[in-house]
Amino acid sequence: MSYKKRILADKLRQMLGRFAVVVVSGARQVGKSTLLQHELPDWEAVVFDPAVDIGNARRDPDLFLDNHPAPLILDEIQYAPELVAAIKRRVDRCPAPVRAVAETGSRAGGRAAGRKGNDSDAQEVGRKAGMYVLTGSQQWSVLKSASESLAGRAVFLDLEEFCLAEIAEASVEEHWLKQYLDSPKEFVASSHKRLPTGRTLYEQLWWGFLPEADSLERDWVAEFYRAYLRTYIERDVRLLTDVGDWQQFGRFVRLAAALTAQEINHSQLGRELGVTPQTARRWLATLRATFQWFEAPAYHGNIIKRISSKPKGYLADTGLACNLQTISTPQSLSGHPLVGAIFESAVVGEIRKLSGTLATPPNMYHWRSHSGAEVDLLLERDGMFYPIEIKLTSRPSRQDTRGIEAFRTAYPRLSVAPGLVITPVEHMEQLSDTEYSLPWDCQ
Repeated sequence: MSYKKRILADKLRQMLGRFAVVVVSGARQVGKSTLLQHELPDWEAVVFDPAVDIGNARRDPDLFLDNHPAPLILDEIQYAPELVAAIKRRVDRCPAPVRAVAETGSRAGGRAAGRKGNDSDAQEVGRKAGMYVLTGSQQWSVLKSASESLAGRAVFLDLEEFCLAEIAEASVEEHWLKQYLDSPKEFVASSHKRLPTGRTLYEQLWWGFLPEADSLERDWVAEFYRAYLRTYIERDVRLLTDVGDWQQFGRFVRLAAALTAQEINHSQLGRELGVTPQTARRWLATLRATFQWFEAPAYHGNIIKRISSKPKGYLADTGLACNLQTISTPQSLSGHPLVGAIFESAVVGEIRKLSGTLATPPNMYHWRSHSGAEVDLLLERDGMFYPIEIKLTSRPSRQDTRGIEAFRTAYPRLSVAPGLVITPVEHMEQLSDTEYSLPWDCQ
């Protein structure tokens, strides 16, 4: 499998030029180790295991770090939590020559980032930069401990599945989301290219966005996702939560896939499986903690109501969602009742991935009025709101903008940018005075 450059590679190198520790987190099989192997080829890497104490790291973390000097990659750090405190001590007492260590790590690309700014800046922030990269596939426990213990010393980089630009191996320096957020009026007045992914819409949704699945022939995709789910439950979930009935938890994951792109009702989730709402809430939190599920909170002008309203939930990968719903082929997906929800999950996921490249990512909400009007995705940055509707139709019309129009009417004092209706169309076109359609695979 050939390496496809990740959109966060440059951001990783810039972080290494400024901070002692970079924590790369993300779901299983999103390519964390592959990214580091290609971007930091000169760094030593140690991969930890839940059953074996590699190098006695858990028993004697200080001796382990003595035997593995920086710069060092510690892969799956959640299996060696004792190292976090030892890394903190090591960073705090690190002598001035660490600057040379940072430059050693920069041979894979960090050197350029380290040269930005003047020499005084480099001496001030580069002295302890580029020592350790930690990776993990869980948000809880070790990563939480790292964020607390390494405050001011570490930054976090969330790596997600492939975005469309990575699949197409296209440049993302000025991707469509950045242009839209920076200059919305100029964006809708310009023409935009589509990305050549090499697959149809239904094929891409069915294949999903995990790097390993992307490289597989069609006959092996379903087998990959079955193995992925089994490994996920047996390794990641068992370390996070106590589940009495693993078959029931597997059914819960399938139910979550069936409810992707819907508002979350914990009572409904529990009722469907015969468990309490508290158990459903805890299991959903486990999916979030292992990056298999993400949510968009509800927006309301009153911040108290915004917190209390129901969030909208999404399964992170559409290929896994198709497998969990036993959708056997891309052609079968085209007529499936969940195809619209799966398409919406893909688009919202794509926007999340592109947001990760921005210095200031937007806040993400969904909006629904008491009368039933809704906006699928509402971005907010710098006091401006960016409404986005997601429709699985090749012929969008003004009728598809009704939710955005209702939002403008409900909040006349807000600054609202031209709205987008993201659909599988060939090119952008104007649907109303302020709303435009946009190809879902826009570059």
